Amino acid sequence: MITCVVRYVIDPEKTEAFERFGRRWMALVDAHGGSHHGYYLPAEGASDEALALFSFPSLAEYERYRELFGRDPEFIEADRIRDDSGCVLRHERTFMRPLERHA
Repeated sequence: MITCVVRYVIDPEKTEAFERFGRRWMALVDAHGGSHHGYYLPAEGASDEALALFSFPSLAEYERYRELFGRDPEFIEADRIRDDSGCVLRHERTFMRPLERHA
């Protein structure tokens, strides 16, 4: 299993748009072989940081999902929420693997 952690810097004035963006991507990840663990939005502290975590069974399956970016109409529509609203100022991806409690 591979988990993608996406760190976002968001516009605090556009949190509602970011939530729409996040809901759409949660559905897309789940529909295309992944498991979305959710978006984590500012509650206390920095008001411009958000996280998303989602997993795929393998890096190869994640890459198949990524092939749809910029091509699939649903993916383009989801990105349009982000682009049109300006809710995301920047983001970065990190891939992690779990250390299971019981090996």
